[in-house]
Amino acid sequence: MNPQQIAEQLGIAFEKQTPGYLNLCIRCGNQLITSGHVSTLKGKLGAGLSTAEGVAAARDCASKILNSVWNTHGTLNGLRVLKLLGCVNSAPDFIEQHLVINGASDLLHEIFGKTGDGYHARSALGFASLPTGAAVEVEAIFEIKE
Repeated sequence: MNPQQIAEQLGIAFEKQTPGYLNLCIRCGNQLITSGHVSTLKGKLGAGLSTAEGVAAARDCASKILNSVWNTHGTLNGLRVLKLLGCVNSAPDFIEQHLVINGASDLLHEIFGKTGDGYHARSALGFASLPTGAAVEVEAIFEIKE
């Protein structure tokens, strides 16, 4: 199966987006660069939210990113994941940001392959707060291979 089929089988929703204040995904040469996509889950990791809840929130962000990429490129096929930046709304003593952002990385590995086009560079950082009180925010860069 190709990445588009795998994503659909995993239940990723692909819906047309209405342009807003900022571009959620922009093409620059052979790259697709996304804006940060925030989780539906609100709150702070390590102060009310568990790492497992954060993992699910990061996966939610990655699903939203894939929808934005699909809206710009028309398919997930022919792409390589280059880089993720994961931002975690963290209590001062929370140190599991990397585990939280695994939720986004794992979804991309499932769709694009862990050792193939889904094998990406990544940063996972803790923040005192995120826009709208979101638990997690993730942005991504993809290469268009074709």
